[in-house]
Amino acid sequence: MKTTQKLTYSGVLIALGVVTGSLFYIPVGTAKAFPIQHLINVVSAVLLGPAWAVGSAFCISLLRNIMGTGSLLAFPGSMIGALLAGLLFKKTHQMIYALAGEVIGTGILGALLSYPIAKVLLGIDKGAFFFIAPFMLSTLAGSIIAYAMLKTLSYTSLLKVPHGKA
Repeated sequence: MKTTQKLTYSGVLIALGVVTGSLFYIPVGTAKAFPIQHLINVVSAVLLGPAWAVGSAFCISLLRNIMGTGSLLAFPGSMIGALLAGLLFKKTHQMIYALAGEVIGTGILGALLSYPIAKVLLGIDKGAFFFIAPFMLSTLAGSIIAYAMLKTLSYTSLLKVPHGKA
């Protein structure tokens, strides 16, 4: 895929993430469960690769924070999940591994890295494992939807991923 096409896809996914950020989220304590972000992470990891997925996740988090619809916890959660999803898909070329990368990257690693941000920058003193449950709930929902969507698209000419490689 050409750079111009990647930039266009990335721009559309970023716009989708920013717009839906204020519409579809589930407040879970101090965090916001945002399944659309995880859907975008998996889709961009598969379509664009790890660097573009991380860049898109960063832009969505930054714009949502500037607009007041996001939190600082979006940065580690979304970016680590996007990176791991992209790297695993790049290595295996199987969508299920992109899904696993997003779930592990966001649900576990991103949640654990959110603890110091919450404590130092936000003044929220919860346990180190506090964010795992809400992050895991959010990433599972979004990742499963993304997988179903990508799997369906793989049977058409719109997505150039062999359907035998779920």
